[in-house]
Amino acid sequence: MSCSCRIACIGRLTLFASVAVMMLLAGCTPSHPPFPPTAKKPVVDEYFGTKVTDDYRWLDTLGNPQVKPWIDAQNTYTRSVLDKVPSRDALRERLKLLYGGGTVTYHSIIHRGKLFALKSQPPRQQPLLVSLDSPEDLSTEKVILDPGVLAKDGSTAIDFFVPSLNGKYVAVSLSRGGSEDGTAHVYETATGKDMGDVIPRVNFPTAAGSIVWNAGNSGFYYTRYPQGHERPEEDMNFFQQVYFHALGTPSTSDRYVIGREFPRIAEIALSGSDDGKYILAAVANGDGGEFAHYVMRAGGPWRQLTTYADKVFSVRFGHDGKLYLASHAGAPRGKILTLPLADPVLAHAKLLIPESGSVINDVLPTRTNVYVHDVAGGPSEVRIFELNGSFHTLLPTPPVASIEDVLELGGDDILYSTMSYLEPLTYFRHNPVKNATTRTRLSSSTVVDYSDCDVTREFATSKDGTKIPMSIIHRKGIALDGKNPVILYGYGGYGISLAPTFSIRNRVWLDQGGVYVYANIRGGGEYGEAWHEAGKLVAKQNVFDDFIACAQLLIEKRYTEPSRLAIEGGSNGGLLMGAVMTQRPDLFRAVVSYVGIYDMLRVELFSNGAFNVTEFGSVKDPEQFKALYAYSPYHHVVDDTSYPAMLLLTGDNDGRVDPANSRKMAARLQAATDSKHPILLRTNSGSGHGIGTALNERIEESVDVFSFLFDQLGISFSPGSRSPGQ
Repeated sequence: MSCSCRIACIGRLTLFASVAVMMLLAGCTPSHPPFPPTAKKPVVDEYFGTKVTDDYRWLDTLGNPQVKPWIDAQNTYTRSVLDKVPSRDALRERLKLLYGGGTVTYHSIIHRGKLFALKSQPPRQQPLLVSLDSPEDLSTEKVILDPGVLAKDGSTAIDFFVPSLNGKYVAVSLSRGGSEDGTAHVYETATGKDMGDVIPRVNFPTAAGSIVWNAGNSGFYYTRYPQGHERPEEDMNFFQQVYFHALGTPSTSDRYVIGREFPRIAEIALSGSDDGKYILAAVANGDGGEFAHYVMRAGGPWRQLTTYADKVFSVRFGHDGKLYLASHAGAPRGKILTLPLADPVLAHAKLLIPESGSVINDVLPTRTNVYVHDVAGGPSEVRIFELNGSFHTLLPTPPVASIEDVLELGGDDILYSTMSYLEPLTYFRHNPVKNATTRTRLSSSTVVDYSDCDVTREFATSKDGTKIPMSIIHRKGIALDGKNPVILYGYGGYGISLAPTFSIRNRVWLDQGGVYVYANIRGGGEYGEAWHEAGKLVAKQNVFDDFIACAQLLIEKRYTEPSRLAIEGGSNGGLLMGAVMTQRPDLFRAVVSYVGIYDMLRVELFSNGAFNVTEFGSVKDPEQFKALYAYSPYHHVVDDTSYPAMLLLTGDNDGRVDPANSRKMAARLQAATDSKHPILLRTNSGSGHGIGTALNERIEESVDVFSFLFDQLGISFSPGSRSPGQ
């Protein structure tokens, strides 16, 4: 493209028009330093007669001696751009204040006579494992494990924990550097003493780990991956199976239980009855939303309860000798069945709660009631039923909120938590007999105040006419003049609903006059399994159409304009970022993409890729290949195209999405773009997919993201901005 063409195109970039024109007239000088050079080494593959050239295949292999210097050069380049952005130090201090200003959050709570929870409390880098006697009495809190003692730099994180049935012990999976490659340890809850049990490979990002204690509290069933030479190297992160570990014995003597007949991409989640006499294994067929279930009476044989074709997605133990099943069979929005545990034959199941307008996410049977967790377009609610299936009432929740934990506290009481875009995680105790609900002391405390903000729900119309909801968070009295800087966030995959979430970092964005938007696009579970299926496999393009429609509505409603519109997403949401920016580069000014998937023709060959085949499809299938190739972001970057600025973030220890995706996408975009906007790659050698990342790294990442966005959208960060009351 000639210099005159660039000048003709610059009109839409209103924020930078005068500066850009002067730069162009001076000789088409880029607004960023020249990109680091990347060699092209073409490799040609053929799929069903279609030849596809990959110029950057060499970046797939981190062990290639040329790759590490290339990553270093990219990081140096990224720092040369971001470190020049003014007010970075003030921005960092603001984020530290918001994250560290008395913020305390309890989460992942389990009840075993007492409460066990993870407690996030800055400036500690990782959550603590604590116990409490009661959700109303924090004075009983006792620290069982502080990962900071194990690694002062915050590199050790708790993947998950499971207390024994009597609460005497707790098994904890620990991993380092954000890798999620977990090893289980056992601690005595009263003293925090490490009991010396070490069980490797219980957790890995390809399929998270799971532990269930036996009735005598003398050991536990757990999931693990192949060890030693049990499998070829290419299968070491597959074939998850179940073993039993007896306390005080070496892991090498652990007993195999079940799993050899499961698929290579099985993902096993274990649960048990309250008395420990029954164990349930839910076996996912990769990440596509299909489950089979197996049940075992302790010491007895396993019985298969459901197959993948039965469309049962959740099974819970009741106190009445029954299993409670949530099913999509003939009910895309979900229904609840019951089945005698003594005769667990699916054909004998009885319908308890039929499909309705609500979308069932999960079920919790208690001694006196059945709690059904529903999702309604993103926000959620809990319906309370009698044990005979008669509807009783709803749990009280704030408007446009999500419900997180719902668990029994013993007797009739339950503990549940809510969260909204404007209110942090809040825990309530509910007594169904008295129909009384009280707020507990476990509720989060934070200096972040959103009382000056509102949430507006809008519905965009997608390409095929489907109405797509989105939540718009903005300060009260916003002017709809098309000039507001906006971040539009999306995910759209795996049946995961984008629920209302309280964000500390978003306060910084709103303080600068920004608007933050969450799009509930297809591929998620916001309106049931049909909503998910409309955005998976060969229907994946619907996800991108939905997101583009949301962006267009924000412009039509004059929340913003393309020159002030940024988009953000991660993992499967990173795929979304890559797809929409290559399909509509004119619609966005800046893109922030975390640990994204971009090469859809090779994704199944990467370390975790096979698990995604049931969600994305496979290039081995001609129709699925056609769909994958039609939107694969890496293959739809076009030379001499005016692309928006993009910041790609990844970590060397990511076992969920291979960082090669980000490397190749950055190289391809840098070679193709002629917009003069930077394409930046930020690779962290000490992090992974984002789970288990230390607090200081999360803050530094936010500093870089906001620096990038402020620079690209023309925002002058005001360090004097404060939340209400500060």
